[in-house]
Amino acid sequence: MNQKLFRYPIIIFLAVLYISTSCQSTSVPVSSADFDGEQAYSYAETLMDFGPRIPESSASANTAEYIRAELEQYGWQVDFQPFNHAGVEMNNLFAYQNSDAPDVIIGAHYDTRQISDQESDPALQALPVPGANDGTSGTAVLMELARALQGYDSRVWLVFFDGEDQGRINDWEWSIGAQYFADNLVRTPKAVVVIDMIGDKDLDIYREKQSDQALCDQIWNSADQLGLSTNFINQEKYAMLDDHLPFIKLGIPSCLLIDFDYPYWHTQSDTLENISAQSLDTVGDVLLHWLQNN
Repeated sequence: MNQKLFRYPIIIFLAVLYISTSCQSTSVPVSSADFDGEQAYSYAETLMDFGPRIPESSASANTAEYIRAELEQYGWQVDFQPFNHAGVEMNNLFAYQNSDAPDVIIGAHYDTRQISDQESDPALQALPVPGANDGTSGTAVLMELARALQGYDSRVWLVFFDGEDQGRINDWEWSIGAQYFADNLVRTPKAVVVIDMIGDKDLDIYREKQSDQALCDQIWNSADQLGLSTNFINQEKYAMLDDHLPFIKLGIPSCLLIDFDYPYWHTQSDTLENISAQSLDTVGDVLLHWLQNN
């Protein structure tokens, strides 16, 4: 890790975020390797072994180091973006393969919620959420995307956000990490895709109401071309507070992929047996197809 980078995190590392707004295509060359849902699930298992990834916890720090080490094996450069919110030290991570500014940012949050406030039993509400779907599934997909994209001159950044899932605790807002990242952009990418809660065994991803519709059209078209329209349902259903909103507010085309019809959201039952490798594979395949064809 370049320590100088983090003494001056915004001026130096985000100075490369220059992208010409005159070019409309987000197409990037991608690997011919398939996305492997089983490998993504294996990443999820390891991530869960760290325990609840509450900001500033040892589990959070160990997870960040694990992500960095794994992606560097695949030839990515991984940097930390440290920040402090309300006295809590946190880290976003961003990964890239060259010094070019990215055409596309694909992001997910890796933190897990520190209370299970959707539990009906008050005795369970104070326990941290395990976060197999909410925090782990998106992180695992990004890690497997890094493997599938390795060795190619890709203008894609993979960004792992901290502090997404602590909203309405200690007067915090949602998406603290994504907001910090977006606030400190000096140039805008062409597209941002955020994935969250995409591991549900019964995968139903509806179009999110606040997302950029043209960008979502591309992604849903990719799903249709792959025969996955039963999982990517071409109807709007929810308006979500999530990591895409800070970018939307900046006018950056952004799309949230989320299956919010997940019965174990913010409960003790958000565990590995309630997500599947097949769902992770479905989302990864769609993202790779979209990157290759748009």
